Amino acid sequence: MSVVTEYALSALLLIGGFFTLVGAIGLVRLPDFYTRLHAPTKATTLGVGAIMLASVGYFSSTGAGPGASEILITVFLLLTAPVSANIIAKAAMHLDEKPVAGTKGNPWEQ
Repeated sequence: MSVVTEYALSALLLIGGFFTLVGAIGLVRLPDFYTRLHAPTKATTLGVGAIMLASVGYFSSTGAGPGASEILITVFLLLTAPVSANIIAKAAMHLDEKPVAGTKGNPWEQ
């Protein structure tokens, strides 16, 4: 494996770790349910996607080729995260979960 490949994979792992950490911190620190929902669905999805891309790159560069399981995990993650976030947000709206005071835009009151 070349040095350039190692640096690229290391950068992907660092980027993935950073976004996963930001998503976890956002889940804990944000004030209400709706804003907390954005942290794992946006930042963590990007972080896990970068880590999976690094995994595919590593195994491709060692000659093993990209594993089907890695590609399926990435596709499954990118397809299910937005859909599940939408369903969870709609369920919270139907259960009358109140947003934090001062939130602009209340589509359920129209």
